[in-house]
Amino acid sequence: MARILSIDYGKKRTGLAVTDPLQLIAGGLATVSTSELFDYLKAYTEREQVERIVIGEPRQPNGQPSENLPRVQAFVSRWRKAMPQIPIELYDERFTSVLAHQAMLEGGLKKKARQDKALVDEISATIILEDYMRSRKL
Repeated sequence: MARILSIDYGKKRTGLAVTDPLQLIAGGLATVSTSELFDYLKAYTEREQVERIVIGEPRQPNGQPSENLPRVQAFVSRWRKAMPQIPIELYDERFTSVLAHQAMLEGGLKKKARQDKALVDEISATIILEDYMRSRKL
């Protein structure tokens, strides 16, 4: 089997998470500058087998598109054109940042660590991936 990779796409920074090759466990991979994301993913998929990419679909709590959705859609379109052999799909990411902060609190992280936005993005990507994996098992 190959890995599944998830993306919590942000305007400046993007959090990434990935499964193990058997797709049993999701874990944080990195947080990268959004301007470097495409090249980072291309290099990663050249050295690791990735079955698919799941990217968070940013929506407001009421289901309306967030202001970041057009940027996400542009990235998805670019990926599909350049790398059609690795499918990319949108997955609802509502409340992942809130859940990431909650996980950090429950994990006992100190206030300074909880303010690390890169860590929040990586944890959010992990939550997106865990939710996606759980939804496939239903």
